Amino acid sequence: MTADAPMVPLDFERLSPAEMQRRADALLAEARRRRSVRHFAPDPIPLDVVRACIAVAAQAPSGANKQPWTFALVTDPAVKRAIRQAAEEEERAFYGGRASAEWLADLEPFATDADKPFLEIAPALIVIFAQVKGPDDQKHYYVRESVGIAAGMLLAALHRCGLATLTHTPSPMAFLGRVLDRPAHEKPYLLIPVGFPADGCAVPAITRKGADAWLVER
Repeated sequence: MTADAPMVPLDFERLSPAEMQRRADALLAEARRRRSVRHFAPDPIPLDVVRACIAVAAQAPSGANKQPWTFALVTDPAVKRAIRQAAEEEERAFYGGRASAEWLADLEPFATDADKPFLEIAPALIVIFAQVKGPDDQKHYYVRESVGIAAGMLLAALHRCGLATLTHTPSPMAFLGRVLDRPAHEKPYLLIPVGFPADGCAVPAITRKGADAWLVER
């Protein structure tokens, strides 16, 4: 311990192997139920819960603890409408020629197109911005990695609290900075509609790869 690197005691609880396994199994079962939703109910949601989930995301580790993220919570109908209009303009260009034939074929099972009504119907949108540097030109490190970890923690927290989400990535996303009047050093990273699923909501019938495809042990 040095004056330049002050330390505090770690708050950590060591669990029994049985309790660790119980928690791991419960978490896996819950994670398997999470699906991306494109059909939202307009019903209001408890925004304090959403704010708490954003606070969870803000606890993510980051390069040199720079915490290079901004979370914009959007509930104003006029702002959501502006986001939808701008997003659909980009999406029409994407589906109308920007995307390759292979990409469009891969999207067919998900029944997506340039129309994004969920951007207005969902009661809340969270736009995550990556701060490529600090407002005073302070250097930031491992920005995309850090913000990606925070985004994953946010999605897990929202699901754990009973809210449905979608990871929406219109490309390019620069319009989000303009609509939300964000400074130039913040770059749009991810757009997440949040709410309850619509009555009768259905999702694509997909399967997950088995562990032999993503787990390597040596």
